[in-house]
Amino acid sequence: MDGIQIVIRPLLEKDIVPARRILRLAFGTFAGAPDPENSRTDVDFVEPRWHTDASAAFAAELDGELVGSNFAVRWGSVGFFGPLTVRPDLWDRGIGRQLLHPAMECFEKWKITHAGLFTFAHSAKHIGLYQKFGFAARFLTAIMSKAVQPAAPSVAPLSTYSRVPRGERNAVLHACYRLTDALYPGLNVEREIRAVHAQNLGDTVLVWNDRELAGFAVCHCGPGTEAGDNKCYVKFGAVPQGSAAAEHFDQLLDACEALAFSRDLTGLDAGVNLARHEAYRHMLDRGFRTVHQGVAMHRPNEPAYSSPGTYVIDDWR
Repeated sequence: MDGIQIVIRPLLEKDIVPARRILRLAFGTFAGAPDPENSRTDVDFVEPRWHTDASAAFAAELDGELVGSNFAVRWGSVGFFGPLTVRPDLWDRGIGRQLLHPAMECFEKWKITHAGLFTFAHSAKHIGLYQKFGFAARFLTAIMSKAVQPAAPSVAPLSTYSRVPRGERNAVLHACYRLTDALYPGLNVEREIRAVHAQNLGDTVLVWNDRELAGFAVCHCGPGTEAGDNKCYVKFGAVPQGSAAAEHFDQLLDACEALAFSRDLTGLDAGVNLARHEAYRHMLDRGFRTVHQGVAMHRPNEPAYSSPGTYVIDDWR
């Protein structure tokens, strides 16, 4: 550590702006952007995650100055962390490792049964660090994008969480949980649905088969969210397994595109793990193309819900 004294503490509201700047600087530098600090200023991972759960946001401080941050995310029995970022002039000095410890403590406290992360597939340094914490690299995750097209006349009217009467929302949240729990025991993205609604980050689209929930997708829309300018980003989407899964997945993608079109957004972004190969091929057939990819790392070294026959959209960034 070259004698530097790093303090790991909770990330405070006053840290949001510098944490956002360090995140852009770190990822922009790693990607070789000509002006790293001002790259992707339309995208925000920091403030939405802090407001979603400030108790799981962590800061690294050096001489009273913020130099890095990390976020732990809880989806019921599933947890992941990130983005983990450190100011580039302090890379390779063990700060990232220190920021990992409180995230691991969160997973222990939450009794997570499956933990994961998304990292650079070509970076031996990143993969090596996370292996030390028990994570194993498994399948690639493709971050995909397509141009938004107007909804076809045959597409059902858009159903969203924001349009559900207040008194019926708990029933909808429970239906979403029943769907995800069947995919992996305890998987629950209710916190994401509530956060998107409360922070006005986008909306959650709902697909119904009569009165049964046949799919849902939590979407960020536009600047100041995880989507960015003119984008709709599917943070999590899923349909039940079974013989109708492909049909319902098609309907879910239609609904996501309809939401984007209704908000005058021009791009639809979504990530999918390549272990869910049917979902990946389906998205290719729908016109999605991979814009970049990383690798999903799992602890324990098991598939969880990233397996054939599972139509799920997410990327653990």
